[in-house]
Amino acid sequence: MIGRMSNYVIDWDQQAATLQTEASVEAAWHAAVAREIVRDTDRLVVDAGCGDGRMTRALAAALPPAARVVGVDGSAEMLAVAARESSDAGGRVAFVHASFERGFADAVNESVDLVWASMSVHHAGDQQAALDRLAELLAPGGRLALAEGGLPSLYLPWDVGAGEPGLESRLVAAGERWFQRMRAELPGSVRMPYGWPAALQRAGLGDVRTRTFLVELSAPLTSEGREVVDHALRSQVDRLADTGLLDAADLEAWRRLLDPGDPAWVGAREDTYVLRARSVHVAQRRSTT
Repeated sequence: MIGRMSNYVIDWDQQAATLQTEASVEAAWHAAVAREIVRDTDRLVVDAGCGDGRMTRALAAALPPAARVVGVDGSAEMLAVAARESSDAGGRVAFVHASFERGFADAVNESVDLVWASMSVHHAGDQQAALDRLAELLAPGGRLALAEGGLPSLYLPWDVGAGEPGLESRLVAAGERWFQRMRAELPGSVRMPYGWPAALQRAGLGDVRTRTFLVELSAPLTSEGREVVDHALRSQVDRLADTGLLDAADLEAWRRLLDPGDPAWVGAREDTYVLRARSVHVAQRRSTT
C-alpha cells in the first residue's frame, strides 16, 4: 500500500526505518568520506543534522582516539535511534536536540575543528544564514564539509513493463517540483540563487573544494539491496502520492511495482540496481595571523 505525506511533514518513524535499511549499503560511502575530510589534528567534530547517526559514527571511527563527535538534530525520534546505535562509542560520541532555527547556537559552545552537514542545510528556510551559523562554529583553520547536490539516485531500467517507459525519470522530475514547493513553503524561506561553493565563500570561508562520491551496486542485487531499492522508491512515491505531481497512470504503475503481491514488484526483479552520486563541498576558515 502506498502511504501518504502531507504539508511537507516527514514521518520520522518511517524515515528512521528507511535509513536503517540503507545503512549497510552506504556504510562504505560514509567511511570513505569520513577518511577524506578528517585530520589527525581534529579534536572536536560536529555532525549538523545527524539523523540516525551513521556519519557521526563513521567520523568517530576515522578520528584520533582522543577526538569527540557531537551529533545535532532537530528530531527527537532520530536522535533516539542515533543514541541507541551508538551506545558502544563511549564518551567519544554525544547527541544534542537542536535545529538551525532553535537552540543550535547553544548546542555547541566551543570551537570546532570540523563541521559535517549532510542533506540538512536545505531544510533551513534561509540556507545562507544556516551556513553562516555553521561557519561561526569553526576554529581558525577549521573546515565545513557540506554534502548537498550531486545526481538523482537511480534504481530501475528505462522500461519496467508497468506503465509507460521513463517511469523513474518522471518520478525524479516530480521530486524536483516537490522540492521547489517544499523550499518555498518553509518558514522564513529565502531563495539562494547560487551554488553551494559560492554560498560557502559568502559564509567567509576559503579554499573551497568539491568532490563527488559514488555509490554503485550492479544488478542482480542481493536481497538486502533489493530491500533498499523498495524502501527508497516507496519513500519517494509516498511523498508525492497526494501532491498532484504524478498522474494517475504513473501512480497505478507505482502501486504495482511496490506491491509484494504483484508480479511487477521491484523486490522480485533481477534488473534493479543502485546508482548514487553525492557531492561533498569542503571549505576552510582562514587562520588568524
